[in-house]
Amino acid sequence: MNRVVERSPNAMVGATASTRDLVARATERIQSWFRCPNQEQLNRELNLRLEERHRERARIARELHDTLFQGFVGASLQLHAAVEQVPVDSPSKPSLCRALHLMHQVLEEGRATLRGLRSSAIACMSLEQALSGLRDELAPGGGVRFRIFVTGQPKALKPAVQEQIYLIGREALVNALRHSKASVIEAEVEYLLRRLRVVVRDNGCGIDQQVLRSGRDAHWGLLGMRERAENMGAQLRIWSRPGAGTEVEISVPSHVVADAYA
Repeated sequence: MNRVVERSPNAMVGATASTRDLVARATERIQSWFRCPNQEQLNRELNLRLEERHRERARIARELHDTLFQGFVGASLQLHAAVEQVPVDSPSKPSLCRALHLMHQVLEEGRATLRGLRSSAIACMSLEQALSGLRDELAPGGGVRFRIFVTGQPKALKPAVQEQIYLIGREALVNALRHSKASVIEAEVEYLLRRLRVVVRDNGCGIDQQVLRSGRDAHWGLLGMRERAENMGAQLRIWSRPGAGTEVEISVPSHVVADAYA
């Protein structure tokens, strides 16, 4: 006797629904793998990025060692030999000794930067002390007056913030000494309740507007100042007119000042 077996429509619907659920769960699991990589995968990616950065830093360090640093070392040896030959009572002796000291300092700072370290000399000083050290280091001549002013209650800055502000201020001071032909150069550090403000000004010849907008060819000073300010959340303003001097202002606004002060 033949036996007829009928399938229930409900059973077919249930089987189809079960299959859809399995596919949906599998799809969701696959998508979750792409959305939320596990910690092991994140660690691998982080390690790869760190290794890539270390390799690039090592490559740059080798290039600088074989070119720029070797050139500085050779020049310092020549300068050292020249200083030794200059009589002790010669008027040029102090200037040559300062130049030799500065060259040694630049070499040490360069090596420290490549190692990812901050200058220990800057880290243990206040911002105004570091800028005052520049006055002695650069030793402007030709009748240039170089003055440092401090207003407000000085506060200790976090080393990373202080270093960036110092480097911007140093660039502005060096530019004033090299290019402005000024008779007066001033640096002002102003500690305010809502911000930290540093201003470098001179009464020199001013900066050409094209240079102010685009910088000098093969020179990255102005661009570097702007990038440093932007990266630490500060505002940089450069005002200048031909024959009317230059003023560079670095201002750390309130939301950054709260994190900047130690």
